[in-house]
Amino acid sequence: QIQLVESGGRSVQAGGSLRLSCAASGFPFSTYAMSWYRKPPGKARELVAGITSFSDSTQYADSVQGRFTISRDNAKNTLSLQMSSLRPEDTAVYYCIRTQYYGGNYYYLPSDSWGQGTQVTVSS
Repeated sequence: QIQLVESGGRSVQAGGSLRLSCAASGFPFSTYAMSWYRKPPGKARELVAGITSFSDSTQYADSVQGRFTISRDNAKNTLSLQMSSLRPEDTAVYYCIRTQYYGGNYYYLPSDSWGQGTQVTVSS
């Protein structure tokens, strides 16, 4: 049973920082690229950041470049997202998901189900 459990989201003031975590189980974590997606209220889900299986490549959405850092610990089956200089427009539910890295881009696996996510709310 594949499980991805996101945590770390909460309400913060603009300019603040948060660290999100994703605990993975039920599959060989180190063999998959992983990504963070987010779903802002009333908007479609969007890719925030992706990382290859051994962290040799990362990619960020333009809107978070320079403010967010994705990382992983394959020994602990954990994916993280360090977020700084948070803005109200970063308000969203954040999800982690298994990903395919192909042609320089990240694509979530459509066979996987989205987890509960973790809510991040940034107030101005």
